[in-house]
Amino acid sequence: MTENAWRSARLALGTASALGLGRFAYGLVLPAMSDQLGWNLTQAGAMTTANGFGYLVGAMTTAAVSRRIGTAATFRLGMVLCAVALAATAASGEYPALLAARALAGFAGALVFVAGAVMTPTIVYFAGTGLGIALSGAALPLLLDQHPERWPLAWAGLAAAGGLAAAVSWTAARPPETSASNTHTAAGHRLWAVAVAYLLFAAGYITYITFLSAYLADRHATTTQTTLTWTLLGVAVMAAPALWQRHIARRPGGRLLAVLLGVIAATAALPLLAPAQPVVMTSALVYGATFMAVPAAVTALVGAATPPERLTGTMAVFTAVFAAGQTAGPWLAGALADHTTPGAALGWTAVLCGLGALLSATTVTPRSSPAVKERAIEPANRTI
Repeated sequence: MTENAWRSARLALGTASALGLGRFAYGLVLPAMSDQLGWNLTQAGAMTTANGFGYLVGAMTTAAVSRRIGTAATFRLGMVLCAVALAATAASGEYPALLAARALAGFAGALVFVAGAVMTPTIVYFAGTGLGIALSGAALPLLLDQHPERWPLAWAGLAAAGGLAAAVSWTAARPPETSASNTHTAAGHRLWAVAVAYLLFAAGYITYITFLSAYLADRHATTTQTTLTWTLLGVAVMAAPALWQRHIARRPGGRLLAVLLGVIAATAALPLLAPAQPVVMTSALVYGATFMAVPAAVTALVGAATPPERLTGTMAVFTAVFAAGQTAGPWLAGALADHTTPGAALGWTAVLCGLGALLSATTVTPRSSPAVKERAIEPANRTI
């Protein structure tokens, strides 16, 4: 493994911790917490909404924090805060305290996500999320099976994993490199349409992974089935670079974004059309192989149309748009599911991502010059 590849792998622990552990593992602990704390699906969704709100605040402040302490230090700060937030989630069963801990995890996640995306803007970085999902999926259902009272122990374990990730990635965080070839830019992409599609994706995708375990529980899935489903999902996320990296590097346009969102929409609808366990696992597998490619594709689109000196700020704006969507999505989908069935959350994902696919296919058009295309390709190849 080359030095750059090893550095990318260590930085990918950022998304593993901030997203895989800090955000998505909640879906695995949710059934146990709901059972022990007496939550309905609206209250459960509000926890993810709090996480999304923290992420929104973090996205709005990341550029200022980065200007003050630097991109690398911002990444490290976010990693430490993420581990602290996970530990805080294990410390209390009081609803307001848990809301605050989830919000802190979201804030920390935004710092990590934006800073890391600037330092290594490739799908390899985003695919690190899969490691956190796979590890959580392999361990948490077994820990919590028939013992929902162990949910604080689950969060303590996630906190320990987050602390280890912070330590291993610490020296990999370095200021991003710039070069003379990266000074040319053009506003070739319709970034407003990209932002709207990203908003729809954010509000839609998060509900699938938040309520997947609740859906499985409603279908009386066994612990083995839940573990296998989540582990497959995480492994698929890690495999995503092999499927999408070349396409994202060479074609950062609306057609690719539309394909990704269309696949997610169809994948989310699968369990509703045929709720058999093999179909659900296939849905999780394809979903995992696709959903983290969307932030990578959006990053490529933004990078191709933004000067290097404005990239951190522009990425922060897009992360704020993303955060707004995932703040509202879980609460609204949870309320819908309370009045219908847990499967409605998957339908929510299908509809919103389908709309995003339609918008991307009809509105987001790449009109970049060759120099801009070179900018989109170069960062992706730099860390392979």
